[in-house]
Amino acid sequence: MEYILGIVILVIALIIWGYFLKRKHFKEIDQLEAWKMDIMNRPILEELSKVKQLNMTGETEEMFERWRKEWDAIITIYLPDVEDLFFDAEDYVDKYRLGKSKEVQRMISTKLTNIVKIIEKILMELNELVGSEEKNRVEIEEIKESYRKIKKDLLVHRHTFAKAADPLDDMLDEIVEILKQYEEATENGNYLNARELVLSIKNKLATIQTRMEIIPQLLLDGHSSLPTSISELKDGFKEMVEQGYSLEHIEFETEILRLEADLEHYNVQLNLAEAEAAEKGINEIFDRVNLLYDLLEKEVLSKQYLIKNENLLKENLEAFEYENDKLKAETAVVRHSYHVTESELSAQKKLEKQIDKLIKRFQLLTLKIADNATISSVLSDEMKGIEAILNELKVEHEVFSKKLHALRKDELQAREVLQELRKKMGDTSRTISQSNVPGLPERYRDLLSESKESMEDVQSKLEEKPLDMGSVHIFLEKAIASVTRLYENTEVLIEEMLLAEKVIQYGNRYRSRYPAVAEALRTAEQYFRDYEYERALEVAVSAIEKVEPGILDKIEANMGKVYS
Repeated sequence: MEYILGIVILVIALIIWGYFLKRKHFKEIDQLEAWKMDIMNRPILEELSKVKQLNMTGETEEMFERWRKEWDAIITIYLPDVEDLFFDAEDYVDKYRLGKSKEVQRMISTKLTNIVKIIEKILMELNELVGSEEKNRVEIEEIKESYRKIKKDLLVHRHTFAKAADPLDDMLDEIVEILKQYEEATENGNYLNARELVLSIKNKLATIQTRMEIIPQLLLDGHSSLPTSISELKDGFKEMVEQGYSLEHIEFETEILRLEADLEHYNVQLNLAEAEAAEKGINEIFDRVNLLYDLLEKEVLSKQYLIKNENLLKENLEAFEYENDKLKAETAVVRHSYHVTESELSAQKKLEKQIDKLIKRFQLLTLKIADNATISSVLSDEMKGIEAILNELKVEHEVFSKKLHALRKDELQAREVLQELRKKMGDTSRTISQSNVPGLPERYRDLLSESKESMEDVQSKLEEKPLDMGSVHIFLEKAIASVTRLYENTEVLIEEMLLAEKVIQYGNRYRSRYPAVAEALRTAEQYFRDYEYERALEVAVSAIEKVEPGILDKIEANMGKVYS
């Protein structure tokens, strides 16, 4: 019984599954059917009827017939074939041959896609044809108006175009011929060809318009401005040669011949109304003419610079040579009193050689200037180079001079510092004396001896001839450090001596009651008599702190009140 029930359930499940599967495939077929109906309902015939409003001859007639045949093929051949495939697809679904049905559906989709492509191509070509006719109709009127305006401008201002007027007339006549071709193409229904002619006319009119705008100015440049500039250049060059300028490097005559030949060539192009090429060439000639102007002007300015600065540079060199001789003599004097390093002496000798070399270079320059055979711009560059080097040498001279003066200044400063250190030593001795220090510990005496020796070393170095300020500075730094340590240790020494004395005196009150304190105080007193105040203070404070903590702070506070 259960076995039969299972079979029944399985059969029911298969029936339900088959139902929904067939339903899915029928739905896909319905979608393809809807696509087919959409294609059939497209208003292709209405679109084709627009063409009948045009001249149904020539190109238009040929295209219309081709489109009509393609649409008839779609309606009578392609779509009926698709309809047969729909029947096959549905039949396969009914028979549960779903794979075969899917294959037929793909065939339907491919055929419909191809049909859509044919239709879109027809519509695109149709719109292009109709659109060309509409654009041509609108733009041809604009073109005729532009033609009339350009023709009128050429007639009214014909004198401003000179010989270029005839080629411009020829270009306008060519447009008239193209207009005739346009009218013929339109009349014969060749609207696409007519569209190409319209675009060609527009381009040619734009070219003529542009040339008419630039030719008058180019003619003025080519027949007046540039010839005048070239003539002025010739006159200026001749005048400069007569004045003695060396101008061979410019190759003026050769360049002028090239300019005149090129200008003639571009004027011929202008007469033929070939404005674009002529404009480029004439602009290049302007640049070349300006370059020649700049080269000649450079020579004039260079000559003026030489005349203005030759004597001034000579005076500067002589004055600097004199200053360097003074520096050389000063160096010799300083060497007797101070130690001058080999590198510094070498720098001074190098400076002297450079001055000699620079003077010789200037002397050669003056000979070339007097000879008047060298290009002025080259000579002015040479003069500027000499001036630049002279300024650099002046800086080196100033640096070396300051070093010599700094030696004497450094010596005076060293002696002043040494005098201050001596004063500080005296102040230290007076402080010791006024503080009634019983005696000095050995380490303090060593520090005192070191300070005195360091100052004697500085004094000894200051007495040497020649004086080596480098060594003086080294020993001076050592003396400053020693005296500073002595001064700081003096304050500590006096403070420790006074504290030790006060702590021992304060601790006497505990001698009879605390034998350990009494013994420690005796030890502290012995250290005190041996001038070891630091150890005396440590021993005394350590003992008393055991019976009265904080004793050192208390005594320091009392001493502070007394001194304040």
